[in-house]
Amino acid sequence: MKEKNIVRHTLKDLPEDTESDWERVKAMTEEEIESGARSDPDAQPVDAEFWKHAKIITPTPKKSIHLRVDPAVLTWFKKQGKGYQTRMNAVLRSYVEAKSAQDNGDRPN
Repeated sequence: MKEKNIVRHTLKDLPEDTESDWERVKAMTEEEIESGARSDPDAQPVDAEFWKHAKIITPTPKKSIHLRVDPAVLTWFKKQGKGYQTRMNAVLRSYVEAKSAQDNGDRPN
């Protein structure tokens, strides 16, 4: 990553006007906070039992290659915005998974 792409922010950079009612949150008891978290299906608390079986999964680093593609293909992906290389990788991965499923007689998911 190039140094010029790194952006740093401090707490004072954050907007003061947010939709969070921090005074209400500060006034809540631990039981109220716990109850609120348990009522949110997307934010369930985890207990010690969860972490007993957790595994650290390190992502496989990508390989850097030189790839020649048609100008129109590159232009199209770049027009989609930032992350065009990631999208190109996703298209290639999808193709590999579909072909692998075909080769194994499976249907892709």
